[in-house]
Amino acid sequence: MSTATLTKPAAKGGSFLLESPQPGDVFTPADLADDQKLMGQTAEEFVVKEVLPLVKDLENKKPGLMPALVKKAGEVGLMGGGVPEEYGGAGLDKIATTVLTEKLSIYGGFAVTHGAHAGIGTLPIVYFGTEAQKKKYLPKLATGEWIGAYCLSEPQAGSDAQNSLTRAELNKEGTHYILNGQKMWITNGGFADVYIVFAKVNGEKFTAFIVERTFPGFKAGNEEHKMGIHGSSTTPIFLENCKVPKENVLHEIGRGHIVAFNILNAGRFTLGASCVGGAKHVLATASKYTKERKAFGKQIGDFGMMKEKLAKMAIQILAVESMVYRSAGNIEGAMHAAAGSGDKIQNTMKVLEEYAIESSIAKVYGSEMLDFVVDEAVQIFGGYGFHEDYPVCRAYRDSRINRIFEGTNEINRMLIIQMLMKRAMGGQLPLVPAAMKLADEILAGPSFEEAPEGVLADEARVAANAKKMFLQAAGGAVQKFREKLADEQELIGALSNMVMEIYAMESCLLRAQKAAASKGEAASGTMLDAARVFIDEAVERVEHEARRALAAVHEGDMLTTQMAVLRRFAKRAPVDTIALGRRVAAAVQAQDRYPFEGR
Repeated sequence: MSTATLTKPAAKGGSFLLESPQPGDVFTPADLADDQKLMGQTAEEFVVKEVLPLVKDLENKKPGLMPALVKKAGEVGLMGGGVPEEYGGAGLDKIATTVLTEKLSIYGGFAVTHGAHAGIGTLPIVYFGTEAQKKKYLPKLATGEWIGAYCLSEPQAGSDAQNSLTRAELNKEGTHYILNGQKMWITNGGFADVYIVFAKVNGEKFTAFIVERTFPGFKAGNEEHKMGIHGSSTTPIFLENCKVPKENVLHEIGRGHIVAFNILNAGRFTLGASCVGGAKHVLATASKYTKERKAFGKQIGDFGMMKEKLAKMAIQILAVESMVYRSAGNIEGAMHAAAGSGDKIQNTMKVLEEYAIESSIAKVYGSEMLDFVVDEAVQIFGGYGFHEDYPVCRAYRDSRINRIFEGTNEINRMLIIQMLMKRAMGGQLPLVPAAMKLADEILAGPSFEEAPEGVLADEARVAANAKKMFLQAAGGAVQKFREKLADEQELIGALSNMVMEIYAMESCLLRAQKAAASKGEAASGTMLDAARVFIDEAVERVEHEARRALAAVHEGDMLTTQMAVLRRFAKRAPVDTIALGRRVAAAVQAQDRYPFEGR
């Protein structure tokens, strides 16, 4: 896999809140190498030709069908993207695996199956396995001969995974750990061959194990009756004196949290990429329907409100796609820089932790974007969208789980601020000096700067001021609550929402500016229009959350003063988002698909 497109050092995790990157600093889909594009094309063709014709049977859980598709995908190299070549995988880098994940996510049932296998079911062994474990398991997982699963959640332990009641005791002979307990909501549970299972050794030391389906005492329960993703397998797992060879301990005794949290970081990022692929397919389906369906003597796609829906769907996808590929470029750049020096596992963990904030953002913002897109698609279809015979009905049901997967969106909102504060306190992110500098700027009063120049110059100023709004709100929150800030969940939610909007708007801004610099403003006009709409609406959301946060922190004259400062930062010229949106909608309808593919 080529890395020639990575020409800039990777930005530090969370640094987007403080720095002013240039368009050339970020990776975008336009920077994909030919082999990365080819991999995406292969993946998309596989789903269209091999999976979609079988959706009805998959939804009805025809026995053996999904495992057969996994094996078939493995035969063409689609199931082992993240597995190194020496263990039979494709050895793809982060950017290529992001493309692969996106393009395999057209159908929710297969997307979830692939993600659980190739991601959280296989990567723990790639990152943390011994040489013997890698040689034994990875070749078969890479080809789809064996299917992987990940067993963390329990009936009483979901987001608080370390509250696990599953126990592991070493037998008298010292040869096997005996596992007892139950796992819940296990994707691929009904047909997987290899499971990453977490248990507490002697009821205390949280540890990861590699468990095979054939081990004595292992049992997969019945399929759960779910709201959506019917094509995937979800079962409980029962461990009743399950004998696991001691050599199947993954990583180290008592270090299971290291495996779990780092793999969840990787999984969260991957989920964001998956949501992009699903949303693009739904947008294409909705656009085509606006031409097929007629009302009041014309195609419904001719009506302004239908155009507005298509435009908003495309614009939201653009924002998430931009942040996902920006993050992929940073992660790959950091991995590439760390290669060949130090311990590989330690380097991998450092990189995954470095971009944990961006991974949580991709998960939360991506899943909520997809929920918006499928909801609008159902509305476009009207009554038919509520009928199981039409694909948007299934897409609506399938989307909902993404806000729960990989840690709920509420947990991830908490984590975003928690990780920011951790990096600030550790000296990795100079948030405190930035907040102090902003305080000095506020005291100095408004400055009279020259009007900005260049492509999207006004939007760049708006995005920069959004960062000031966050620093203003976060600085006040930390100053008032200090170590008790973690107890103020609603306030943390508001701050987290601001962080996500800032990353989304800047990613969209930089991508559009980069496209204009490369292809010219005329050729990039629709993307520039989309960026203007998104940034105008995103900064309004940032301002709203800042008002909420400031009102929770200050009162009286101080609140009045803070609101005056906020209005100064939020000041901007009105944008005709209706006219811009119509142009974006026209681009969608001209192609009946997402109009910014590969740009």
